[in-house]
Amino acid sequence: MVLSCNNISKSFGMTEILKDVSFHINEKEKAAIVGVNGAGKTTLLRIIIGDLSADDGNVILSKGSVIGYLSQQQDLQSDNTIFEEMYSVKQELTQLDERIRSLELMMKHAKGKELEQMLNTYTRLTHEFEIQNGYAYKSEVVGILKGLGFDEDEFDKRIDTLSGGQKTRIALGKLLLSNPDILLLDEPTNHLDLISIAWLETYLTNYNGAVIVVAHDRYFLDKVVTKVIELDNRKAQTFDGNYSDYVYKKSLQQNALLKAYNNQQREIKRQEEVIAKLRSFNREKSIRRAESREKMLEKIERIDKPTENQQIHFSIEPKIISGKDVLTVKGLSKSYGSLELFSNINFYIKRGERVAIIGNNGTGKTTILKIITGSVEADAGEVELGSKVQIGYYDQAMQLLNPNKTLFDELQDTYPHLDNTAVRNILAAFLFTDDDVFKLIKDISGGERGRVSLAKLMLSEANFLILDEPTNHLDIASKEILENVLNSYSGTILYVSHDRYFINKTATRILDLTDKHLLNYIGNYDYYLEKKEAVEAAYKTVDKEKDSLTASDEAIGSNKLSWLQQKEEQARIRKLKNDLKRTEDEIHELEIRNEEIDALLIKEEIYTDADKLMELHTEKKKIEARLEELLEKWERLANEE
Repeated sequence: MVLSCNNISKSFGMTEILKDVSFHINEKEKAAIVGVNGAGKTTLLRIIIGDLSADDGNVILSKGSVIGYLSQQQDLQSDNTIFEEMYSVKQELTQLDERIRSLELMMKHAKGKELEQMLNTYTRLTHEFEIQNGYAYKSEVVGILKGLGFDEDEFDKRIDTLSGGQKTRIALGKLLLSNPDILLLDEPTNHLDLISIAWLETYLTNYNGAVIVVAHDRYFLDKVVTKVIELDNRKAQTFDGNYSDYVYKKSLQQNALLKAYNNQQREIKRQEEVIAKLRSFNREKSIRRAESREKMLEKIERIDKPTENQQIHFSIEPKIISGKDVLTVKGLSKSYGSLELFSNINFYIKRGERVAIIGNNGTGKTTILKIITGSVEADAGEVELGSKVQIGYYDQAMQLLNPNKTLFDELQDTYPHLDNTAVRNILAAFLFTDDDVFKLIKDISGGERGRVSLAKLMLSEANFLILDEPTNHLDIASKEILENVLNSYSGTILYVSHDRYFINKTATRILDLTDKHLLNYIGNYDYYLEKKEAVEAAYKTVDKEKDSLTASDEAIGSNKLSWLQQKEEQARIRKLKNDLKRTEDEIHELEIRNEEIDALLIKEEIYTDADKLMELHTEKKKIEARLEELLEKWERLANEE
């Protein structure tokens, strides 16, 4: 065991954040701390590193253990270049290296006993240098920087010229390079693209020390952690396994607790009814029996009703149905000065699709969305919206919100037909109640602004949602609600996201913006990972052939590219038809069983048997609910075909 938290309690004023929080971390263990926004995750990390003091309880570290901490906010100030800043972590090694180089020069001119002493010192220093992995530290610096998304031509950039996100990546790189016994990471995947997140997953999985991470990236947590510490209602509970294991075990636990609570409540009610009946007899013996039961009832250890966290309740439905062809993009190109983001990209979106655009940071994903919505002008190409298409846009920077308006005014000014009660009800659905609705937009958190933007999106009744990083600032529970909302939405969705779990749950197609072109994948994120190598190889083959073509022969390469796109489209149609057939088959089987139940219900041996009658009614109810789901699914698939 390298870290133990024992009965940690913390309050800010009258608000209790943590109460008797206890857990431990073993050597090399990888653990996550999860909980809704405001549960106290960052507070707990700050108590562990000693930045905050606990009101009660203590933190025990194993002797000699060193903690490294990455906070969400980094204000790295330095005149160093990126490379120099990383090297500063290994200052002792660089000084040792300089001493060794200096000795080598001095030994060229030394003789006799002086040379012998120098050789002894040289042997000792080189041995120490080797033990500290000195011969590999330069390549280690390069490896970490590249893993975190920095190109070699950026290594000479000065720290003070970097963006906030780049500084956070440097801070993370320095922390990894320092190799502490315990890594405490608060949202380490912020500001990382998908490739860098995948690299970090591998790095942390193989890390020789312990790791405690706070993150909303569920895919990341599934890959890295083997223990989950949940903060809920001020208390902590530990679950072995990754994030998916935690979700499953938590669900079982909640169901068992609710069942035990309901059973106890029924028993308490029954006992109270018996007590009331005994007292109503108004006889000495019955009153004594009633009093005896009351004493037994008082001794029962009452089970607290399982609490459910507040959740957003909303749905989005289009006011009108769009045409089958929702969006067609042809020959789209965009550059900023000498920086070319993308060139001659083409894609289409059909009604009912949920399409995710992925790619490295800075490749132009958000720019594509802005060109489609008309806020940025393309250098070349066409964007054509289909018949009756109405766009609803979610902007990750939330520039569509007026910072000087209250939440109430922001909604009512955008949708003036809503009365005061309607506006309050909608805001309440997004967890804004009482005087919260009169807060200014500029005074609320990023997560709260995200909820206001989602409220406006819901009210738009658009049939084509364009979303830029919709899960940013949302806690895990809110992300899961958003996933369910989008999956049940009958319109069309195009979004940019780096949340792989979210993409996996919602996308029916992925467009990967890489090397200034879009590659098409007919499936979710797991499908993308499965096909990525083959698709990229096929496109590279086409590009090489195009480079060697004369102008008159260029059509050949173009035809091969079209052939690849055609194969992807054929795969999409095959998948669609298979899904359609499976849905029709299940509908057919359920309808047959429904008819069988109807025939059974009119038989005397059935309707006189209460247990059998109840069993058949329950089965019929489940069948009809499932049929409703399948018919909606069939209609959606039929529209996509």
